[in-house]
Amino acid sequence: MDLDRELTVEKVLRTGDNNDNILESTGEIMLINEVKPFTIEEQFTLRPTQMVDLDGSVDLFTTCSMHMIGQNEAALSEVRNEWLLPEFDLENATRVAVTSEGKIVGYIEVWDIDETPVRIWVWGRVHPDFEGLGIGSQLMQWAEQRARYAISRVPDGIQVAMQAGSYSTYKPALHFLRDFGMSPIRSFYTMAVELDHKTPQPTVPPGITIRTFSGKDDLRDIVFAVRDAFKDHWGYVHQPFEQEYKRWRHFIEHDEDYDPSLWFLAVDGEEIAGISLCNPESSLDSNMGWVSTLGVCRPWRRQGLGLALLHHSFEEFFQRGKARVGLGVDASSLTGATRLYERAGMREIRQFNTLEKVLRPGRDISTQEVAK
Repeated sequence: MDLDRELTVEKVLRTGDNNDNILESTGEIMLINEVKPFTIEEQFTLRPTQMVDLDGSVDLFTTCSMHMIGQNEAALSEVRNEWLLPEFDLENATRVAVTSEGKIVGYIEVWDIDETPVRIWVWGRVHPDFEGLGIGSQLMQWAEQRARYAISRVPDGIQVAMQAGSYSTYKPALHFLRDFGMSPIRSFYTMAVELDHKTPQPTVPPGITIRTFSGKDDLRDIVFAVRDAFKDHWGYVHQPFEQEYKRWRHFIEHDEDYDPSLWFLAVDGEEIAGISLCNPESSLDSNMGWVSTLGVCRPWRRQGLGLALLHHSFEEFFQRGKARVGLGVDASSLTGATRLYERAGMREIRQFNTLEKVLRPGRDISTQEVAK
């Protein structure tokens, strides 16, 4: 390895210099990992994450979540499943900040695994007792440089941006992201309904029946249906089918809480018209059933099928003794999903704001409006 190049990359990581030409000239993402660990105020080491860091990282996520919203948002099994995703290169795509005693006090991850990574998601946490020491800034500077490697995988003329976000009630994180040069672009709600009485019986459109997931034979059809339902959602970017299908299989096979009896399919003959794929509980609330994915394919919209799937899901969770049901939704949904959920009795209980920093200007190929 060329020593001058090693020192140059180390300087970029230490100072956060925004020098795309230096990084691109190396042509090797491995250079970032070959740099010796560096310190912040001689107290912390930033290094690649390893699987042995799982428990310590989840402890950090739990502490941060309790500090920010008073609830735990991170389940160890969910984090493990993400880290084990074959496309996710844990060592190259993450960093941890560690004290001299070995305590993990900072973490960041960069998600650029799509074949066309035009929207790169960055997620990080710093322990509340260690905020204001420069850990977050160093992690974000590293993340931006890591995200910029994705630009070479996107055709010329297409916009590439990195996105991050925080709960609307936790102002320090939002201010930090703004100071880093990110601008607000979208808000998302967590909505919920209390199951304090028996829910309405679903009114299913004629010719449609609702059944549960029958196994892997259904999975390809489900992935096709989800793609069709969500291509009209803001920010959607088309990706190869097989890539998505392999991810679905991974998460099903590694999810300890996966329950196929909570995957509801609305079918018209042999075709899937809509889906409500639920988890037994929310990571934030064990008494809340969670609608993870709800969508209706284009030919069957505006017939009441979305509401019927919601009511069907509510009824199942009511029978299982859950106190409430929740889901996540784009606050400015292009398909009017928020209005549907309000008609079903759901109300906003939390808001998450997403911010963006454009890394390369160009044409935005993500969905911005519903196709006519």
